[in-house]
Amino acid sequence: MNRNLLFFFFLLITPSFLFSQNLPRKPQKEQASALSMKAGAFIDINAASYAESSFTITQLVKDVLISSGTNSCITPNVSNVVVSPNLPVGNANRSWGYFHKGTTNFPFKDGIVLSTGYAVKGGNSLNAGTLGDDLPTGSDPDLVAATNPTGTLNDAVILEFDFVPTSSQVKFNYLFASEEYTGSFPCSFSDAFALLLKPVAGGPYVNMAVLPSGAGPVSVTNIHPATQFSGAPLSCGAANPTFFGGYNTTNIETNFNGRTIPLTATATVVPGQAYHFKMVLADALDSSYDSAVFLEGGSFNIGVELLDNNGATLPAEINVCDNVPQVLTASVSDPIMTFQWFFNGAPIPGATTNTITAVQPGTYTIEVSVPGNPCPGTASIQIHGGTTPLAQDATLLLCTTPDITTFDLTNAMSSISPTPGSVFYFYEVQADAQAQNGNYIQNILNYNGTDGQILYVVVSNGGFCSKLVELKLLKEATPVAHLTSSRIKVCPGETVNFVASGGNTYLWNNFPGTGNAQTATLYQTTTFTVYALGPKGCKSLQPATVTVEVTPEITSPLKDEEMCIGDRITLDAGAGPNYKYLWSTGATTQTINVDQIGVYTVTIDNGYCTKTFTSKVMAAAQPYITNLQYGNNTLTITAQNTSINNIYGTLEYSIDNGISWQESNVFTNLLNNTTYHIQVRIKGTHCTGEIEFYTLHINNLITPNQDGVNDVLDLTAFGDFQNFSGSIYDRYGVEMFRFSKETPIWDGSVGGKRLPTATYWYKFNFEYPKSKTQMNWSGWIMLKNRE
Repeated sequence: MNRNLLFFFFLLITPSFLFSQNLPRKPQKEQASALSMKAGAFIDINAASYAESSFTITQLVKDVLISSGTNSCITPNVSNVVVSPNLPVGNANRSWGYFHKGTTNFPFKDGIVLSTGYAVKGGNSLNAGTLGDDLPTGSDPDLVAATNPTGTLNDAVILEFDFVPTSSQVKFNYLFASEEYTGSFPCSFSDAFALLLKPVAGGPYVNMAVLPSGAGPVSVTNIHPATQFSGAPLSCGAANPTFFGGYNTTNIETNFNGRTIPLTATATVVPGQAYHFKMVLADALDSSYDSAVFLEGGSFNIGVELLDNNGATLPAEINVCDNVPQVLTASVSDPIMTFQWFFNGAPIPGATTNTITAVQPGTYTIEVSVPGNPCPGTASIQIHGGTTPLAQDATLLLCTTPDITTFDLTNAMSSISPTPGSVFYFYEVQADAQAQNGNYIQNILNYNGTDGQILYVVVSNGGFCSKLVELKLLKEATPVAHLTSSRIKVCPGETVNFVASGGNTYLWNNFPGTGNAQTATLYQTTTFTVYALGPKGCKSLQPATVTVEVTPEITSPLKDEEMCIGDRITLDAGAGPNYKYLWSTGATTQTINVDQIGVYTVTIDNGYCTKTFTSKVMAAAQPYITNLQYGNNTLTITAQNTSINNIYGTLEYSIDNGISWQESNVFTNLLNNTTYHIQVRIKGTHCTGEIEFYTLHINNLITPNQDGVNDVLDLTAFGDFQNFSGSIYDRYGVEMFRFSKETPIWDGSVGGKRLPTATYWYKFNFEYPKSKTQMNWSGWIMLKNRE
């Protein structure tokens, strides 16, 4: 077989990566766009506007990459910093330097960049050519051993230094970017990165830059999606796509076509022991397409960190509300270490473990001492305290009118939180409220919300303490109240029914309850008002009003009366506005004259109401004589008027059987021993009482001497009276003589024999024949008998 044929056969069996190594790829041309041409579209790399761009590699490692916090002991623990190719800071084509995200959305703010080409081409502005610069370096055996590439490596760039950790863990954040994320190259060009760690005293390297769960090293062929940059499928399929950050389709931030997500390299170390650290990056197969690694500034930590209760690293400052206890744990817990916690610079007695629970705001610091190391590792955190306002879910009801159609959200603040000075932010989207971003409602005085809408309200103390609550918006048209009554003018004591409308429930000023119907019995003119309430509680702006007039009560002076038989009296119903009368007699006048005992009614009509009044006309009682006094020919009459209404007050008297009358009850010049017919009446009426009276005059001395003067006691005149009887008694009560119609005269003797001179007593009685009045008389008499 000749030499040419052997060479042809060799080409057939040689892998494509060897073939491509002999036939360099054509550099890719970048396409400009409006976005990529815009100022600030790319990160800044070794830009003169940053002081760090003029730092030496040692300064970059100590002052940019290392996170020392407040521990001045960490930086001196870093030494022997070397970069390869070791080009000076002033060389624009060096493969290392400082980067800053500028105005882009690059994941890291700043840090150190290592590139397999010229670092400045990775950012600053659009590179219309390609990133494919040759470095004066070849492969690196440690990188080959760590990543097992599918071909030879070129353009290796290396950053190395020694360090002594004060923690049991070392870590830093980084991301890998490459121009190899083009076409089908992710299937074969394994540009790779390794972060190698070993003790200075000796031992093998350990690659910290590996994917979790044993997913392998960081290389183009081990991290890519299932599709090409153009969207066409890759023949090799996807490899760990979850760690691929995406293709740079808009060609901004960097000039690399793709990159990984931010990754963290972590390793366990022995505090106080010296370690050698080697970062190495290289191209695979050729130098046509460069790759780079971006190391996040401040993320390389070889000292003590403070962790939260979940093991996450705490920042230098945290905000804690309401003194919620915070568990602070040092990132190291080696038994050879000693611990001491400080609060605001003062040691905390007994706090000598790697964990403490903070219960008040202030600065907490831990010192971790390693035997043989005079400089302890320290970590601090400042806890800012605050009080969360009280807050609760609430509702806000908008009662719309033609002029009011939007919500004033400030009206809900008092019901959401009673805490003075609370600050409120209203959000339409819950995620925005949870993020407390700037997408809150701006015009809270005039918010066009909808009925049933939920707003998310962040209530804060004006600082970092806040609570998220919900505000439910309710919206309904303001009702208009209406009110009708069964009558608008009634008589006293009549009942009126009221019916309200226009609302769901009602608020009455005159009644309890919330129903639409009410009833009232009225005795005076009254105004009734009611507000209409909507289903959600909106109240009518004005109440509905109705006034029910109660007409003046019909009154009458009519009362029961007395009347003497034979008399006539006047019944008066009284006068009033618009009064009309109808008597039981049929009369329609205000007054009527009656001459009969009985019951009389009158119905008064004022044009709206009627009322009936009654008068009982009864027979008046007769006046009667209660006492008669007679002496010296003068008669004094005492009488009593017994009418129940005392309607007749003046009495008049007569002693001649009603022929003549006088108002005086005293009569003079009467005849002794004469019967008079005495009458008393109520003046002007026929109400008359009468009595017979005998003007008895007995001479208290009898002298039976037959001289014709006072010879006897003669009671013959009483013979005309009924039941006449009488007796004469001595001083011992012994009856001496008895009068009768047959023996009406006593002559001072008994049985024809004269009685001795002495004082004797008499007693007699009789009955007036007309009035049947019983009269009783008694007295004394002197008897003088002369012998």
